Amino acid sequence: MKTLLFEIPDNKKIRVIVDTDAACEADDPFAIVQALLSPKLIVKAVVAEHFAEEGSMEKSYDEILTILRAMELEVPALKGQRGPLSKDDEMSEAVSFLIEEAMKEEEKPLFVLCQGAITNVAMAIKKEPRIKERMTVIWIGTHGSAGNKAPFREFNAGNDIGAANLVLESGAEIWLVPSTVYGTINIGIAEIKRRIRPLGKIGEHLYSNLMEYNMSESAFWTKGESWSLGDSPAVAIALNPDCGHYEYEEAPFIEEDTSSSRGIGNPKIRIYKDVDSRYILEDLIAKLELFSAGFSDV
Repeated sequence: MKTLLFEIPDNKKIRVIVDTDAACEADDPFAIVQALLSPKLIVKAVVAEHFAEEGSMEKSYDEILTILRAMELEVPALKGQRGPLSKDDEMSEAVSFLIEEAMKEEEKPLFVLCQGAITNVAMAIKKEPRIKERMTVIWIGTHGSAGNKAPFREFNAGNDIGAANLVLESGAEIWLVPSTVYGTINIGIAEIKRRIRPLGKIGEHLYSNLMEYNMSESAFWTKGESWSLGDSPAVAIALNPDCGHYEYEEAPFIEEDTSSSRGIGNPKIRIYKDVDSRYILEDLIAKLELFSAGFSDV
């Protein structure tokens, strides 16, 4: 059962499925926690996404369970596709759930918050194309607008380029948060240690999980004593779509090196140009503080 930190009007609430490669590095868990603690978001499930490692989807699933146990919350956790579309065409329980939820006759709109490869959503659209008109997909991924050469291999799009292009070309309502935006949600490890670590079991887990990754060989790309909570804009934009500036543009085509080129004839999608990092980070920390203090309206 979800703990209500405070109440909001019922007509403002939305249904949410969080799609996450939770175990690939340390930012996903922060975004998952923020979604679970947000009264506006009716989290229907947290579903596991694969990443560039054998058994990665299962590792993501295990991390989701770890978060839910630390928070003592009961929310469905589901296993997604085990690999890219080109390697796994057997429909997972997460994809089945996504299709079922999208096809429900519900007044509250459905948002799918994608914080990794977009394979689960692509498979769902492939199996049931009608869902593309019944949900909004917020995706942390790609280098954004057409004409952007890849300054590095963008991890989320790069883990399933076929799925990326399928979704971008689908005509679904897509709100894209590219690398130039998600990379700006910066926080120091000192601040995480001082403000988040003391906040109960989940605060300790968020900190220790980040520190373990930061000290590993996999963290060669990080700056050392700071982190970008790059998945958190997916949650923040669902909470407040106006927490950043955006434009509607023709969806890009993602090249093999993850560059964005012009997808001629592609439908227009919403591409964010910036987001309010202060709002995102302070909202997360304030909700953790309230949760840790046991503040609840139920």
